[in-house]
This record gives sequence, structure tokens and C-alpha cells, in this order.
Amino acid sequence: MVNRFRATTLAFGIATATILAGCGGVTPADSTYRANDPKDVDEAETSNSLFGAGGLTGLFGGGSKKDAAGAQGIGVNTFLWRATLDTVSFMPLASADPFGGVIITDWYTPPETPNERFKLNVYILDRQLRADGIRATVFRQTHAADGRWIDAAVDPKTASDLENAILTRARQLRVNTAQQSS
Repeated sequence: MVNRFRATTLAFGIATATILAGCGGVTPADSTYRANDPKDVDEAETSNSLFGAGGLTGLFGGGSKKDAAGAQGIGVNTFLWRATLDTVSFMPLASADPFGGVIITDWYTPPETPNERFKLNVYILDRQLRADGIRATVFRQTHAADGRWIDAAVDPKTASDLENAILTRARQLRVNTAQQSS
């Protein structure tokens, strides 16, 4: 018991010393204080921020004419992102990551078929509005007699139809944005 305690203490001490030794060579690049110079303020205002050059306005569809390409503010094409959210809006969302371009829905049971349910995973793969910039996966389950949900086959055409519906909506959004800015 005592040897185990000593070994743990020794390992902790070595890890701490290694971490602290690694920090020894870190020095600030510019340790002098700069007064409020207009040149510095302009540089700070035009530098990239956590949310991109447009700040938070770029995240939510606002911003400048540079946003017309649909790739400003979030990590994926904004037209594809908004089109995907519009297209799957009838399903409950489980997760939506605008920086990674992943939208995952929760299970949805259509009112007309209460014994089956669907779930979608949509991946936006590019910052450009392109047909290969989106990938959808559709999952389907059927309700068994014993009360369990069992995985069922999905027609591969369903995923491609969903992708086409998203692309059509994204093109509509791009056209609407171009008309508003001209």
C-alpha cells in the first residue's frame, strides 16, 4: 500500500515537473504596452474574430455583400445550411452544428403512419453551393408487435430526393439574396 502511494506520488511529481518545464520557454512576443493609437484601433476592428469578419451578424444571415457567396460567418455554405433547416423543419432537431455542418434530427413519426418513424443525418460538406456539398442519411424503424422499434430498409432514392430538395431550396435562397442586393 505504501509503495503504491509512493509510486503514484512520484508519477504525479514527474508529470507536474514535465508540464512546468514545458512552460518555461514561453514568453510573450510583444510585452510592451501600446497606447491608443488610431492605427491600432483600425487593425483591431478589421482583424478576424471568433465569428468571422462579420461578427455575429454573419452568423444569422446579416452582413455585407461579401456574404452573397454564402460562405461567410459559419463553417459551411449558409444557403445550404438555411435550406437544410427549412427542409427538415417538420422534424424535431436533436443537434445542429453550424460550424461543422451537421444536422441530426430526432425520431419523427408521421401522423399517417404511426407504426414507422424516421431520423435524418445531414452533412454539409463544403463552403460552396455544389451538388456534392451535401450528404443525407435517412434511418427508418418500424414498430413491432412486442412494442420494440426495429430497423427497416430505406429506399436509397429517399436520401437523394432529400438532398435534391435541399439543393433546390438553397438555390432559391441564393437567387432571393442576389435580387435583394441588386
